[in-house]
Amino acid sequence: MEAGMFNAPLTWLLNLHKGKTMDEKSLIKQWNQMRSQIIQAQVAPALVLIAMTTLASLNLFQHATSAAKYLAIGVTAATGLLATISQYAAVREGEALLFSINQLEQPSALAGKIAASRGALVQTTVTIIGIDVAIFALVVWAVLGK
Repeated sequence: MEAGMFNAPLTWLLNLHKGKTMDEKSLIKQWNQMRSQIIQAQVAPALVLIAMTTLASLNLFQHATSAAKYLAIGVTAATGLLATISQYAAVREGEALLFSINQLEQPSALAGKIAASRGALVQTTVTIIGIDVAIFALVVWAVLGK
């Protein structure tokens, strides 16, 4: 992992606040880092969901204690919530980055395409939340249901 990778969004936002701007190449690099952050935030919840799916498909929750069931639901909820917070932060910072890309005098075709993706960014936020709620409901059903 690149040193200082997690400080990059914060440094960029601080520089923006001080009136400093980044060149197109730096903005696109930052955009790609934020996209990677959204993808990486999905790894832990995916592993938890694989475990929950495996346990449920083997009917192991059927004879589990109530405490074990609630623990499974709680771990799933906490993992999903933390991932959602991380993904939402990346989307929010990405939105600020789009503003900076739109301020470029002569953006390349790639920068222009990225800058035009605000609608997709908003849809991503709504989709993340919608999928999270649906999956959590399915986990609760799989753990507590018959």
